[in-house]
Amino acid sequence: MTTSDDPGPLQSAPPPVPTEPWQLPAPPPPAQGYGRQQPPMSPPGYAQQPPPGYGPPVPPVPPVPPVPPPRGYEQPMPAPPADDLRARPTGPIGRIRPTGLTMLLFFVTLGIWGFVYYYQVHEEMKRHSGEGLGGLIALLISLFFGVVSPFLLSHEVGGLYTRAGRRPPVTALTGLWYFPGILVLFGPFVWFVQTNRALNEYWAGLGAR
Repeated sequence: MTTSDDPGPLQSAPPPVPTEPWQLPAPPPPAQGYGRQQPPMSPPGYAQQPPPGYGPPVPPVPPVPPVPPPRGYEQPMPAPPADDLRARPTGPIGRIRPTGLTMLLFFVTLGIWGFVYYYQVHEEMKRHSGEGLGGLIALLISLFFGVVSPFLLSHEVGGLYTRAGRRPPVTALTGLWYFPGILVLFGPFVWFVQTNRALNEYWAGLGAR
């Protein structure tokens, strides 16, 4: 017969509870298929390697150079000549005077028709272009300074071509056929034929008959 204070069979003591961090059990590894493990951090001073599946960074794309313009368009258009910028004559057109008939009238009238000719052609050119001596001044010059008139007439006829943007067939130098060309007798005829023909061709180009 046993007494009531008998402890009976020995019982195992409970395990001690860990109180220090290093005594804690390691966590179990995550199950496969749940989440993705982070790559371990590199120690300081070492370049971090990219995780698997990530390539190196893509370099920036250089800018595309501009396409050059086609040949012939890279240079600006040249400015028109100064003669083209000048206002062209728009006044009334003069009349054509036959060279042979005018020379005949000059001889028949003993030179008087020459004054009429100077007045008429200078007046027509003045009305047509708005520039020049005009009939009255040309007549006075021919009366008192007759040797100058051939130079002035050839100069103004050439001016008609210049204002129209054309090459003048006669200039003031054409008057040299009159003087000193008169010393060889036929010089004045050469001057008149060239100057009157140039004037007639100019009027004809504008529709005169």
